[in-house]
Amino acid sequence: MDPSILEDIGLTNAEIRVYLALLELGSSTAGPIIEKSGLQSSVVYNTFQKLLDKGLLSLVKEGKRTHYQASNPQNIVSYINEKKERFESLLPELLLKQSLAKHKPSTVLFHGIRGVKEMLLELLDAGGTEHHTFGSSIKSLMISDAWWVAYHKRRAQKGISAKLVFNNSLKKWDAAKKYNHERIEVRYHKAGFEPLTETIIRNDRVGIIIWTDEPIGIMIHNKEAADSYDKYWKILWDAAEK
Repeated sequence: MDPSILEDIGLTNAEIRVYLALLELGSSTAGPIIEKSGLQSSVVYNTFQKLLDKGLLSLVKEGKRTHYQASNPQNIVSYINEKKERFESLLPELLLKQSLAKHKPSTVLFHGIRGVKEMLLELLDAGGTEHHTFGSSIKSLMISDAWWVAYHKRRAQKGISAKLVFNNSLKKWDAAKKYNHERIEVRYHKAGFEPLTETIIRNDRVGIIIWTDEPIGIMIHNKEAADSYDKYWKILWDAAEK
């Protein structure tokens, strides 16, 4: 199980540890939860209230003792949908503020796996009809298979075709098969130097990912730069092997 998925939907590390401990314990008093989660008692009690507020915890008082129980994991879906509805009500105002900005940055920096995912999702909404990539290495699999598959499924649903030039290290991974051949072509560099840098070109934007242990993303919003990178991608695409 990958608990980072729960972090992605907004749960803190303490909330995840307490919730997972409760799922395994069933109904329990605080003591076993503190022991199993490995957290300090004050942190656990504070976390109980946060989980209660999110509808992910219930409690029953029996005399002076309180028993805690994790709610059905399906309630997490309701929690996500509620957050989505609240955000969507705010979205028009946020978009208006963005459109009125006097100084719009042409380059944005993203940190860590979560930041790189955010950049990739922004590129997904960048318009255009083709998604071009070069330099993808085995290090890119620090993002889970399931996330990449879902990402390219959304891309295909938007009617965007992908042409990906991967490093040879990803050949056994067989991206075209994993992505169900949905509007996708994959070619490979010959075996040799394995760079850490992956470049994605979408419409008038360029996303550069440096796959260090703590990955870094750089997004450039500039039509001239995107056209230049795309010409370089074409040279690599023509030279790559199927």
